[in-house]
Amino acid sequence: MNVNETHCIQLLRDADPDRYLSVLYAPEVKRGALAALYAFNVEIARIRDLIHDPLPGEVRLQWWRDLINGTEHGAAAGNPVAAALVDTIQTYNLPHAAFDNYCEARIFDFYDDPMPSRNDLEGYCGETASAMIQLASLILDTEQAAKHADLAGHAGVAQAITGLLRSLPLHRRRGQVYIPADVLSAVGCTSQVLLDGTDRQATERAVAAMIALAEDHFSKFQAGSKGLPKSLRPAYLPVWLTPVYLKRLKAKGFDASTEIAEISPLRRQWTAFRASIG
Repeated sequence: MNVNETHCIQLLRDADPDRYLSVLYAPEVKRGALAALYAFNVEIARIRDLIHDPLPGEVRLQWWRDLINGTEHGAAAGNPVAAALVDTIQTYNLPHAAFDNYCEARIFDFYDDPMPSRNDLEGYCGETASAMIQLASLILDTEQAAKHADLAGHAGVAQAITGLLRSLPLHRRRGQVYIPADVLSAVGCTSQVLLDGTDRQATERAVAAMIALAEDHFSKFQAGSKGLPKSLRPAYLPVWLTPVYLKRLKAKGFDASTEIAEISPLRRQWTAFRASIG
């Protein structure tokens, strides 16, 4: 593992402990590439916290897109995550289109626009979390990755919705709402009610509806996971934490909108270990 990949591993340890742990279960020769991919995800996810207006966020995102597409020559110098990512894309011939679609979906993060519908939310999750799983699978086993694209879809949507629910307190402080408008309407809630926290029961119903959606996708992933080859398991390990987080979110009820649901490092490690052995 080179110095850039080591930097990525260290970044993940603090910023994304779930994926960091999954990297440790991958073959040693693949760990640096997986760390680079996941560190890129961390860098994009944190852009919202570094900007005050959407435009600078889009500029930063475009820099990454240009880097990946080879139009920012020499731009990776001095940026270990960028350098490691470029090497990973070249080494494993990762599709640029997947990164373009990922970045396009992430533009939504810079604005406070409402998520229109469940289909829009699932599309967002598919282009982000599901894409990360599929790209990680290509690193681990190119031949098998293509055979399990549908599984990556359900896994990523379940994982992403759970992550969005866990981040609900942060999103409320920002004025962001990722719960789709049609889901809110169906449970008698609105974006403003969710942001204001003025109706505990309506907020609880909205959270419960999102938990049910995540559980639906996780159950479809779980049903198909029996045929998942051992070579791809590390890409899916973080997904197995989904029901653990959802259980914590259910227990919190309304408080899930004010306090981030966490699990202990020991529980995380035990869940990952059990999933790694099938």
